[in-house]
Amino acid sequence: MNDIVMRPCHGPGALRRMQELAWTTWTSGSRWHVGGLAWSRCRHIGRDGEWPTMLWERDGRPLAWGWAEPPGELRLLVHPRHPGLADEVLGWFETVATGDTLNVEIMDGEGPVSTALTRRGYRPADGLPFLRMAHDLRELPPVEPPAGFAVRHVRDDDVPARVAAHRAAFRSSRVTEEGYRGVMSAWPYRRELDCVAEAPDGRLVAYGLAWLDAGNHVGEFEPVGTHPDFRRMGLARAVCLEAMHRLRAAGARTAVVHVRDDAAHPGPARLYASLGFTVTGRTVTYSRARSHRPGGSRA
Repeated sequence: MNDIVMRPCHGPGALRRMQELAWTTWTSGSRWHVGGLAWSRCRHIGRDGEWPTMLWERDGRPLAWGWAEPPGELRLLVHPRHPGLADEVLGWFETVATGDTLNVEIMDGEGPVSTALTRRGYRPADGLPFLRMAHDLRELPPVEPPAGFAVRHVRDDDVPARVAAHRAAFRSSRVTEEGYRGVMSAWPYRRELDCVAEAPDGRLVAYGLAWLDAGNHVGEFEPVGTHPDFRRMGLARAVCLEAMHRLRAAGARTAVVHVRDDAAHPGPARLYASLGFTVTGRTVTYSRARSHRPGGSRA
């Protein structure tokens, strides 16, 4: 692998390189969609410097990347034709992580990465699993919001209300108006796929942001939420269906979403199941002590 170059990535250019690999390697079993990456990397202004990110490439084409989030979390993507790079990414991560425990989340079908993790002393752990759910978009029911509510896409003057709706739905969120404008400026954001439910009094009380990977004909939801005062009214269902119709009109054949799989938050999985999404995989978290060395020895 002497012709493969390893280099750090920063700023918007890092995201586009990471998205390029996600796009070129996409399958029905993939963890990373170009839209989910955009949301994850752009929603918090100024966080880029906190996330060591490394890219492996050949002739300018990305083959693997690692994204470390201190103190000890790793996200990674390795081209299936270059499985040996999984060890390279993990080795790099182990030099930049600062926590006592190292955690790596992958999809349950990522065999080569799983093998590399096991070889380096990682073992499946009790992490918070996520379900990957998918929906064929050929047959969709009509959009039927509750009486008095309107479902539409965001407008230029909606950003403050859109951010307020997100922060109400996710109390711990630190998303700001500046951060959301950063999301809106990222590829492949499309305003017409950023759907919201407007209450009779004009407030935005639910939303579903869909991202389209046009080359692979697949959309992803990230994120979806409802104001606590307006839950169990069918608003999340309405905005998701609106976005699904729009995705189909834009050329998508499939929609995917990743949702928590734990008893404390069963609502999202129930919502998507009611829309016709089916489970196609789940995440597995591998962990090991920082002091562990490959081969079973201890520092």
